[in-house]
Amino acid sequence: MSSTELHQGHVDSHFENYHRFWQNDLTKEAQVDLDNRIDNYTDVVNDYYTNVTELYEYGWAQSFHFSRFYKGEAFAASLARHEHYLSAQLRLRPGMRVLDVGCGIGGPAREIARFSDANIVGVNFNEFQIGRARRYTKDAGLENQVQFVKGDFMRLSEIFRENSFDAVYAIEATVHAPSWEGVYGEILKVLKPGGVFGVYEWCMTERWDPSIPEHRILAHQIELGGGIPELRPLSKARDALKTVGFQIEHEEDLAERPDPIPWYYPMEGDVKKAQFAWDYFLVWQMTWSGKFVTHNFFRALGLLGLIPKDTWKASATLRIAGDALVEAGKKKLFTPMYLAIARKPVVAQSA
Repeated sequence: MSSTELHQGHVDSHFENYHRFWQNDLTKEAQVDLDNRIDNYTDVVNDYYTNVTELYEYGWAQSFHFSRFYKGEAFAASLARHEHYLSAQLRLRPGMRVLDVGCGIGGPAREIARFSDANIVGVNFNEFQIGRARRYTKDAGLENQVQFVKGDFMRLSEIFRENSFDAVYAIEATVHAPSWEGVYGEILKVLKPGGVFGVYEWCMTERWDPSIPEHRILAHQIELGGGIPELRPLSKARDALKTVGFQIEHEEDLAERPDPIPWYYPMEGDVKKAQFAWDYFLVWQMTWSGKFVTHNFFRALGLLGLIPKDTWKASATLRIAGDALVEAGKKKLFTPMYLAIARKPVVAQSA
């Protein structure tokens, strides 16, 4: 059996494993399903990203996150600006040792390294993504400034020394954690006293009411299409930061800013909002014709054995999330950019 066949079979098995964590009918989701996903969060997240990493990479970018948009701004430029903004908020400087929690394939780590001249260490427990991150970083000539470590962000203090990083950031990654208290607590441990943590967090807003069936289903659709064990309200992220001992210096839901172009526009399927050539293709993918063409294109390639046969199913799962994210974004029920800048207290020296 060839290495290509082995990879394809590996991805297909991950697809089947992933979907066993959700009910086929999301209206039938129960507490036992949620508990199962939380208890098995590593399988949920690992199976998800093994399924969709290449789809994200080729259909979105090497940075797997959302961003704000200015008029006349290209999609790639907006992603970079979102990363630069977080770097500036953290006041990253040359020579600082910085941890990227849930680094994906390293797109933000490379961009922030170039922008700040800081030394970045990315951590991620998905072996496939770590391999791609290292390859792209070497191709970019940044392998001496940006490194990657395979590991679980719920066990950071077992992977790294405590009090060893000047700063830590997480970009739309810690939503995958089984609990915010758990991952934020680990981040606090590896930060030096006085160190700073910055996060863009996925949250349901305070307008979201899980007792309303429509609201509850939207959250489940985003969870299913996003590899998320449980979506939680923004207030719980704030409370978790405080509970583990962080001092919040600034917090803001950037999705509440009055931007003329909303963060979810690439998924709306409205090509009139696209501003550059690549952006037209990106937005077209979410039109009815784009969905039809890509769905059947992936299915045909799978039947020919050129890509994993279940790629078209993974693409369909992403579309579920895309549609739900647009609806939840329009109704202000969800944000992918709750920004919090929090500091680890400096322990007073004993006399």
